[in-house]
Amino acid sequence: MRTYYRGPDAVVTSTLFVSRSTAKPYAIRDLRNVHIIRTEPTQPTAAHVTAGLLIIAAAAWPLWKVAPLYAWALIALGVPALAVGVAMWRRRPQTFQLRAAYGGTDLLLYSSTDERVFNQVIRALRRAIEDARPPATWTDLAAA
Repeated sequence: MRTYYRGPDAVVTSTLFVSRSTAKPYAIRDLRNVHIIRTEPTQPTAAHVTAGLLIIAAAAWPLWKVAPLYAWALIALGVPALAVGVAMWRRRPQTFQLRAAYGGTDLLLYSSTDERVFNQVIRALRRAIEDARPPATWTDLAAA
């Protein structure tokens, strides 16, 4: 049995694909319609920002009646914190997913946010699928 990839989160051999997240081995010969999905991180909408501003205003309102200086301090700290939260939300990494049909059901074989490792797993799986095919003979080829 030939090993194409062995990493901390997946193993691809000539006969099996094993992901550490599912821990269920899948036979290479039974995988059909293998495809890649790249999910983009969701962007914060105006509703998210408005909700954050409303939370800051709701927290500052009782302080405004007691000590307006504390309310201004809360607003001065809350609005930049909200801006940093929105910026960090936008910088979340995208997720790469490997999906395939196995036994008639579509399933998630492997998922990663590390593009380099994901591409290594994909390349290993492609090589394993290509090597698992039976060799073509002259009798199988159609005349052009």
